[in-house]
Amino acid sequence: MEKERKNFRQIDCSVFLADCPARDVLALLAEKWTLLVLHALSEKTYRTAELRRRIGGVSEKMLIQALRRLEQHGLVSRMSYQTVPPHVEYSLTPLGVSLSSIVCALDTWVETHALEISGWENKR
Repeated sequence: MEKERKNFRQIDCSVFLADCPARDVLALLAEKWTLLVLHALSEKTYRTAELRRRIGGVSEKMLIQALRRLEQHGLVSRMSYQTVPPHVEYSLTPLGVSLSSIVCALDTWVETHALEISGWENKR
């Protein structure tokens, strides 16, 4: 495993290369709900319905799809409890935590400049 990791690090990884795995990561992060899910999960562990309420406007179907993709890529973990009724909780993995501060900083920047960029400031 260590040898594989070393070889991967030797690959010239650049988001500007068409066949680089970094492009797949950027595509994942550019999906509509991904950044909001990551930001919300940086706050605490959520059950599905709680997370849907936290992220206004997301449908259950789209939320589940985003969570599955993030889980497949190792950013989110899913814990299923065998209770009646059964429930599931989602949280960030260590890899997801390492990304969350960047996502939260981006969200703060967006909130600070949203009116300016969208042109709403000029409409008032």
